[in-house]
Amino acid sequence: MSRRTTALAAAAAAVALIASLAGCASGPASSSGSGSSANPYGLVQPGVLRTGTLTDAPPNVYLKDNKFTGFDNDLLAAVAKKLDLKVEFVGTEFSSLLAQVKTKKFDVGSSSITITDARKKTVDFTNKYDFGYIGLDVPAGSAITSFDQLKGKRVAVVQGTVQDDYATHEGLDPVRVPDYNTALNQLRSGTADAWISPAEIGEKTASESNGKVVAVAKKLSENGMAFAVAPGNDKLREALNKGLDEVIADGTWKKLVEQYYPGREVPDGFVPGSGK
Repeated sequence: MSRRTTALAAAAAAVALIASLAGCASGPASSSGSGSSANPYGLVQPGVLRTGTLTDAPPNVYLKDNKFTGFDNDLLAAVAKKLDLKVEFVGTEFSSLLAQVKTKKFDVGSSSITITDARKKTVDFTNKYDFGYIGLDVPAGSAITSFDQLKGKRVAVVQGTVQDDYATHEGLDPVRVPDYNTALNQLRSGTADAWISPAEIGEKTASESNGKVVAVAKKLSENGMAFAVAPGNDKLREALNKGLDEVIADGTWKKLVEQYYPGREVPDGFVPGSGK
């Protein structure tokens, strides 16, 4: 073999080696894993926003005619459409929802989730898209009319909610239940004297109870509500924030508010999304 032939062969081998190394380095970017071109948001399934939600909390999140709906879920579906993503809703219990988002069983948690410092240790949040009131429901004929009458009473709360946090902070001894239907049944059966609820859910429940349950009081909950994503998934969080701003700008957010919360009082200074 001539020197020229040997040199050309060596050069070709070097080029092949560089190409091989480059291919190894770029391999993950071409896969469907987190941050790849095929799956830029690191979703459980590329192109599909797998979302944990509840089945029994109207008008916020609920199941109707075998379809997940409600303000939060319809809003998320509109946001996902802006991102060219499909949404797959899966029912779960609120007490386990944030942990399931953290472990990436779900890409997103959608359930009127109030932003708190404690919850930020488990998940990351999008920009806020809603506010909420803590409500108080009691059986018809009850003498309870305000939150300051709850000491020593059996008060139902859904485990892990801000209503649970409120009851604990106020020194109550709440009866913790897994879901809203169970809380309502506590009132109906007389095993609870009151239910601290998300006010919108409590008011709707009372209106549909044929007079058996009464919503007697409410107070503004601290902070806003947002969608939850796994810690560190900044690409998904930022994309959802962008989509959220778009559905606010095009009037979808306002339309859904009017549909699900007609006549609801908006707190002074509340601005959904980034405010830009």
